[in-house]
Amino acid sequence: EKGYETGEHAPGLKLGACGAYKAAHHIIKTHAKVWHSYNSTWRREQRGMVGISLTSGWGEPVDPHSQTDRDAAERYIQFHLGWFANPIYRGDYPEVMKNYVGKKSAQQGLGTSRLPTFSVQEKTYIKGTSDFLGIGHFTTRYVLQKSFPFLQVSSYHTDPDLAELVDPNWPAPGPKWLYSVPWGFRRLLNFIKTQYGNPLIYVTENGVSETVQCSQLCDEWRIQYLKGYINEILKALNDGVNVKGYTAWSLLDKFEWNKGFSERFGLYHIDFKNKNKPRYPKASVDYYKKIISANGFPNPREVMS
Repeated sequence: EKGYETGEHAPGLKLGACGAYKAAHHIIKTHAKVWHSYNSTWRREQRGMVGISLTSGWGEPVDPHSQTDRDAAERYIQFHLGWFANPIYRGDYPEVMKNYVGKKSAQQGLGTSRLPTFSVQEKTYIKGTSDFLGIGHFTTRYVLQKSFPFLQVSSYHTDPDLAELVDPNWPAPGPKWLYSVPWGFRRLLNFIKTQYGNPLIYVTENGVSETVQCSQLCDEWRIQYLKGYINEILKALNDGVNVKGYTAWSLLDKFEWNKGFSERFGLYHIDFKNKNKPRYPKASVDYYKKIISANGFPNPREVMS
């Protein structure tokens, strides 16, 4: 969406309400082609695995007793994770995406939906093309129904007819979008287990950035974030979710999309103003080392069931 619809991220193309859907369509088909190429050419010899890494937040209904809110939260997940995962694991875009984008396209007087379609052959070719699912996850939103005015130009952002809210009590140590809501991760992992047949999961990204440089390297909030989220992964494991590995995001401070070097996700602080780019361990390094050594929490009492 940000690369091909709004142009906010690279490659900076402002292609309007079809751009994101077309780009995603090509990504999914290309991914399948790579998987099949490896499967037929190299798998027997190398015995490797090919998967895909998808990033998604969790959407929680504002009122869990409201069917309208529950449906909106479901759309949130399907328009984020399901957009890519559903074709790969179930053979097609989520029904709710097809319905909502199709309905909005018809209201705009378009002859076909802005969401492209897969042929029968493509659906068969794409389904099952992932030996594991990589998951990047950072935060959660409360979700409720919100209908956008008919005359407004539809976009990926407005298609699902929902609004996102946050709880002001959620810790927000980093950028304005990244609230620490560990319980959302367990729910997302269980959703994946239920929707996609309990696939093998590798957590490929999970962490928090600081927007203000901490000269004392005292990132206590990152320690709390990691502790909370890793704890929820352990709970998900107890739920039977097939999580095989975890990767903290990230080892080093780095170039972060259109935020440049201003958002720092690293366990190691990088002095970008020094030509040698020296690296300094933050407090989270020592904490994470202990978790790695123990393959979990060193103290069993830290695990909250």
